Amino acid sequence: MQRMMVSRRRLLGTMGALGSATLLPRMAWGRDGDEAAFPAVAQMLDGYVASGKLPGMVAALGWGAGAAPQEIARGTLARGSDQAAGMDSLYRIYSMTKPITGMAAMMLVDEGKLRLDQPIADLLPAYRRMMVQATPDGSITDLRPAKAQITVRHLLTHTAGLGYSIVQSGPIKDAYIKAGLVPGQASRVPLPGMDAPRPLGSLAEFADVLATMPLVYEPGSVWSYSVALDLLGRVIEVASGKAFDAFLAERVFEPCGMTSTWFRVPASEVGRLTTNYAAVGGMLLPVDPGRTSIYLDQPPYPFGGAGLVSSPRDYDRFQRMLLGYGTIDGRQVMSEAAVRLGTSNLLPAGTDLSKAFIKGNGFGAGGSVGLGEDAGTYGWAGAAGTVGFVNFRVGLRAGCFTQYMPSDAYPVHREFAQAVLADVTRMKVAA
Repeated sequence: MQRMMVSRRRLLGTMGALGSATLLPRMAWGRDGDEAAFPAVAQMLDGYVASGKLPGMVAALGWGAGAAPQEIARGTLARGSDQAAGMDSLYRIYSMTKPITGMAAMMLVDEGKLRLDQPIADLLPAYRRMMVQATPDGSITDLRPAKAQITVRHLLTHTAGLGYSIVQSGPIKDAYIKAGLVPGQASRVPLPGMDAPRPLGSLAEFADVLATMPLVYEPGSVWSYSVALDLLGRVIEVASGKAFDAFLAERVFEPCGMTSTWFRVPASEVGRLTTNYAAVGGMLLPVDPGRTSIYLDQPPYPFGGAGLVSSPRDYDRFQRMLLGYGTIDGRQVMSEAAVRLGTSNLLPAGTDLSKAFIKGNGFGAGGSVGLGEDAGTYGWAGAAGTVGFVNFRVGLRAGCFTQYMPSDAYPVHREFAQAVLADVTRMKVAA
């Protein structure tokens, strides 16, 4: 996990830099011009696929909320496959689920069913009297009462003080794993670093068991990557009166026209599902083959922090909706105010970012946001090589999709952001 964190830190710094490329024209071109418009991105994909480092990659890029996505695709769904990777291929997007969960919560904030600074104990009473470790990642018996309540804002911004089995160390990590508080699924076979028991059986059970664990930090004090967005899924259930996955389907996926985004891939769509690889010692080892993927099974519960499978086309539609300030193809999915608030810096005042890999950036509803001259960028990356972001100042949306773990085995996150920046800067010069 530490290696994945380094990769994201580099990515997010570069993503923020996109915000300073202001006053760029909203470019338009046909499919034949996709690669001519983004030569640096095309060259990057060529380098990974032609060299055999990865079997396939897809980039989806576009301007504004109305234009169709520009596609650059290389390779196949898996090694040995003859099926080309493309905009409708299916990828495990892992933590790119978080911005979707975040925006779902913003809908409820906008409707008055949640408040940003509302204690989650109003909906989940088990969180009313939390205990905090005296020493982060230290003893789980040397505890003190939390000074503040966990709020919706804290869950959105990873400032709730919650832990993550892929981040923490010591007794708290062991306790999370033993209790089944794991952040997602990756394979049918045990993997180093992901050898936890099967997750708990429902989102409600997850929330109940999590409430018995000590917090690592005081709520609202420190940015620390955590299971906060998974817990937020349960908050959304209680606030909306609907199952979390049903809420996403009805309020996000259907109105956005996202027809290829699921927590469980239907058997009829298995032919589109990529294979996920472990990149080890210069080799790619298939850990979740598409044809037998664990994502073909019903998950224990919908993981709001890391559970979705999606296509480049679908995730681009989510990003189009954001750039349309809540509207896509004439259909209002959420309000402009909710989008603006969710993509702004929601970090509590005085948040300690000294050890955060988002240092230099802010954080909104489940995703990083640029600050100052870099304002306008919002997005996040996934543990298996995917990354997506929008920039409101130039009307840009960008996503890169491939499948390998750990995400920093190759610097795809950072290089994709750099390639997009290079192409956008070139367009500005040429304009």
